[in-house]
Amino acid sequence: MKPKPASKPSPAKRKRKFRPGRGSLILIATLFLSAGLIRLGNGVGAALARAAEPTATADEAQQECTTDAGTLALLSEIQAREKRLAEREGLLADRDQAVKLAQKQLETRLVELKAAEEELAKTVAIADSAADADVTRLVTLYENMKPKEAAPLFEEMAPDFAAGFLARMRPDAAAAVLAGLDPKTAYSISVIMAGRNANAPKN
Repeated sequence: MKPKPASKPSPAKRKRKFRPGRGSLILIATLFLSAGLIRLGNGVGAALARAAEPTATADEAQQECTTDAGTLALLSEIQAREKRLAEREGLLADRDQAVKLAQKQLETRLVELKAAEEELAKTVAIADSAADADVTRLVTLYENMKPKEAAPLFEEMAPDFAAGFLARMRPDAAAAVLAGLDPKTAYSISVIMAGRNANAPKN
């Protein structure tokens, strides 16, 4: 009797053998995949951050430009004001200098006028003194003349002029000359002399 050949086990009954190396590979692959995803996520985040940075930088640049423009405008206005103030200060300084110069010239002119006035007063005093001396000599001359010789001279004088001489003559000499004058002339001279005496200050 022939022995029965050994029957092959059915596929269902076959047992899978565990291979330790395959599990390690899967674990390693999983780790690499996780690391890759993490790196990919970091790269995407960095890319998104870099994509957002230009906008922020542009806004900041625009703000900086706006700020710089405002600062420049303010600086320009301040410089313009300083320039105007400097010009006004220059004008005021020039005006003050002109006023001081005019005042100095005026003071010099006043000194010159005062000196000229004093000189004129001296000249007038000398002239008055000389004139008074001349009148005194004429009065003395008329007093020493005979009345009939002096009367014709007084007839030719203006009444005011004749009254001035007669007022300074001695009373007796003046009376003798008046007696030799025409009555109308003597009357006119007498009125003028009376008016002068009336206006003269009384003690």
